[in-house]
Amino acid sequence: MDMIELFEFSLSGNSYKIRLMLSFLNLKYESRMFNPADKEHKSENFLELNPFGQVPVLKDGNMVIRDSQAILVYLARAYGDEHWFPNDPAKSAEIVSWLSTAANEVSRGPGALRIHYLLGREINLGEAKQVTENLLNLLEKRLISKNWLATESLSIADIAIYPYIALCHQGNVDLLEYKNIRKWMHRIESLPNYLSMPGIVLQAT
Repeated sequence: MDMIELFEFSLSGNSYKIRLMLSFLNLKYESRMFNPADKEHKSENFLELNPFGQVPVLKDGNMVIRDSQAILVYLARAYGDEHWFPNDPAKSAEIVSWLSTAANEVSRGPGALRIHYLLGREINLGEAKQVTENLLNLLEKRLISKNWLATESLSIADIAIYPYIALCHQGNVDLLEYKNIRKWMHRIESLPNYLSMPGIVLQAT
């Protein structure tokens, strides 16, 4: 069996969510850690794996998968139990809607704020703050009566959303008032094989 390879950045939340999923699935892999400053992800060799020149990319034998949400789907279907990405049409559609949220609102909100305050990248600050506030209010309301975002158990929806919410403070966002979100984060962080990353402050409760 070929060893899974993960091409990644150490501080990328999207790379982290794949490391987290691999850990939950107890899968061994080889990390191909890039330094963004070296522009290795823009090299000719890497562009053959992902023409967009972005990480993460997962290589599993002859399979090459780009985009963190797509990689989560692949790992869930290839190696995971039914709860990660159920075959049930309604449940799978609900999960996909959260994968879209991760790629859209999470990226434009807390993801953008983190890049701005951590790396100094220029963004539309007002828009990013508004998107973040709307997202957090939606998540907080969603989690009033639910332990997990999409289904009755942990799924790739939770893995997709968690990283940049857990890193919110690096974007100058305080989660103190969002008790349901913090409880949800604590549930994830308390699971066997949970793996953290630099910047995440674990929830006490």
